[in-house]
Amino acid sequence: MSELPRGWVSLRLKEIVKEAVGTVDPRSCPDEEFDLFSIPSFSDGKPEILPGMNIGSTKQLVQPNDVLLSKIVPHIRRVWVIPEANGRRQIASGEWIVYRNPNIDPHFIKMALSERSFRTKFLGTVSGVGGSLMRASPKQVAEFSVPLPPLAEQKRIVAKLEALNAKSARARTELARIETLVSRYKQAVLSKAFSGELTREWRSPRATLGSWENLPLSRLVSDGPSNGWSPRADGKIGGLKSLKLSATSSGNLRLDENTIKYLDQTLPLNSKFWLLENDILIQRANSLELLGTTVLFDGPPCEFIFPDLMMRIRANETKVSPKYLAAFLNSDSARAYFRANATGTAGNMPKINGTTVRATRVPTPSLEEQHEIVRRIGSAFARIDRLAGEAKRALKLVGRLDEAILAKAFRGELVPQDENDEPADRLLARLRAERAAAPKAKRGRKARA
Repeated sequence: MSELPRGWVSLRLKEIVKEAVGTVDPRSCPDEEFDLFSIPSFSDGKPEILPGMNIGSTKQLVQPNDVLLSKIVPHIRRVWVIPEANGRRQIASGEWIVYRNPNIDPHFIKMALSERSFRTKFLGTVSGVGGSLMRASPKQVAEFSVPLPPLAEQKRIVAKLEALNAKSARARTELARIETLVSRYKQAVLSKAFSGELTREWRSPRATLGSWENLPLSRLVSDGPSNGWSPRADGKIGGLKSLKLSATSSGNLRLDENTIKYLDQTLPLNSKFWLLENDILIQRANSLELLGTTVLFDGPPCEFIFPDLMMRIRANETKVSPKYLAAFLNSDSARAYFRANATGTAGNMPKINGTTVRATRVPTPSLEEQHEIVRRIGSAFARIDRLAGEAKRALKLVGRLDEAILAKAFRGELVPQDENDEPADRLLARLRAERAAAPKAKRGRKARA
């Protein structure tokens, strides 16, 4: 460990770990309600409230200000300070290591057990084959040391970290909202595009372009809609590549190992199931949220087929730009039309059919204006995506900043020191004296409450 700040000491965790916190078998108190601090309840930030009859095994008795460190699946950071009780006994599963000492700020212990250098050492004690079988070794962890400042400085550090953490939490919340806002901004762009507002000034001096028409999709396509093909997969890797539904669920075409299924099948080059450049794919069956999601296929021709949960249309390019038509079909107005005319229920995969798609009304300006609209949509989406990318990078930086601040706290650089604070070596001496004077836990049968 590097040199400690003035007044700090190095504290081995076994000097604050509670060797005998007591246990209770809740089944012996079937009607009593307990606050159960289980591993799953950590993600909810509050214990489960359960009667003893619904708790299947002996648990540790814990109390307010105990600090719990999860030894199971230790790569997930789980450290919990037990809050004030609500009139019920507080118990914890055996997957927690319990730290208890009234002479140390419990929130300082929590932060020490969350700091990156400690987590690195903690993960070095892990055994098990993976997943829920991975566990850290409490015996090894007990030998670890953490830096301990004077108690008054502990409290200053905790107060400062909590204030900074609150600010970073607000920042994360706001940055996380960007993803939702991106979708709204893009739909606002599409709404302006297909109402004519996006190109109003561009169109005004071009009177010869003619007026917009509200045409059924059937008048704008040269082929389709036609459903895809999903032959039975036999587990062999062949030369036929089929898109999965996930290849189009984002509204953008994704061609990667997670969105492609390989089939031991062959097809002639004149098969109607081959995808060609500028084919438009529509999800004809999915959840209501994703129903009708549309993408323009820009992959290599005659290399992929599409599944029967999609339908394919080909634009008549003398009347409509494929990019324009695909963009319109992804707009809120078109998607709302698909949902309103879907058959089936949310629990039974809603579907749209070819008749519904052919009847879709498409606001259709001249080809020249369609191309200008596509250009402006692309430009606006690119700006929005750049902002979204910056927000994602900022979100990562907030996490790194939290780590950096925590590391700074444990170097003694976060809050000012006070020469009037009782040095931590005196605190440590008391901890050791109390530990030496404490009665040793008796081994043998554990008493039930």
